[in-house]
Amino acid sequence: MNKFCTILFVLIAFSTQAQDIATVPDYTQNVKSLDSIVTTLYKVISGEKEEERNWDLFKYLFKPEAKLIASTKPKDSIYRVRYMSPQDYIKSSAKWLVENGFIEKEIHRKTETFGKITHVFSTYEAYHSKLDSKPFMRGINSIQLLYDGKRWWIINLYWAKETAKNPIPSIYLRD
Repeated sequence: MNKFCTILFVLIAFSTQAQDIATVPDYTQNVKSLDSIVTTLYKVISGEKEEERNWDLFKYLFKPEAKLIASTKPKDSIYRVRYMSPQDYIKSSAKWLVENGFIEKEIHRKTETFGKITHVFSTYEAYHSKLDSKPFMRGINSIQLLYDGKRWWIINLYWAKETAKNPIPSIYLRD
């Protein structure tokens, strides 16, 4: 009887593990090319009000040590940056994104590559809904990426909003 219990236990454990593996989404297509990872970044962060984001896919885009760096300049203050891990970003932004709606669209891209590293200057417009005709914000995402021979990884994502005193230069706008 003891042998039977051991065999039964192994079969149940294997079956449960196989089911867990089968339910894990395959995101490899989202990171196979430079274009696919940048496109996925914009898609995964975007959504209408009340639309949950796929945070598992979002985290999959980033190296575990990656940083998201928000830049701000409060009135009558110096320029500041805030460093976040992907999880920190989710914790601080997920609720706002769902409550307000946030559709981020890339409108221009400048890419430079050296060996396995790539830098993308990606100009964006942000809307609260796909139905909006005018963006409520524009800016530039500075995205540092690594190709490790198998897939692309986001190493850092650093962004700045356009302001009246800091307009987006024409070289980073639509061609």
